[in-house]
Amino acid sequence: MTAVSSFAAVLERAGCEPRVIEHCRTVARVAMQYTRRVPVDADLVYTGAWLHDIGRARTHGLAHGQIGARMVRELGYSEAVARIVERHIGAGLTAEECRRAGLEPIDCIPRTLEEKIVAHADNRVRETTVISVEEAVSRAARLGPAIQERILLLAREVEGLR
Repeated sequence: MTAVSSFAAVLERAGCEPRVIEHCRTVARVAMQYTRRVPVDADLVYTGAWLHDIGRARTHGLAHGQIGARMVRELGYSEAVARIVERHIGAGLTAEECRRAGLEPIDCIPRTLEEKIVAHADNRVRETTVISVEEAVSRAARLGPAIQERILLLAREVEGLR
């Protein structure tokens, strides 16, 4: 795994605020808890979790996922890392949901286990505090019931990995 300080430096150079960097550190720690008992690429989970919010250097809106994916591609990270960044919002967004939100209309639903772990870990962390699944679902109310249901289904799947 790449050193923690390296990822923090990448985020800092990208322009992320210290609170975003600390959030990413916490998400990475939480995400790794789901990699211990299942055959996943733990390095990919760790990298994706650290970099999932790099797009917040440019915007704190929903676009930060797609923007962040472009940023990590430009930095030379793998497409697998870019997809984690692109697909981490809530439990993902469909192409139609992206279109309605004014984003590029592409499928941003997490598909791989690594993508799902990072999306779920991010849902479980508010700033640097680990929250319950119920609170994560409640916090997504502004995104609508379909997305809340998707977050709950993702939580059930990923929580079963522990």
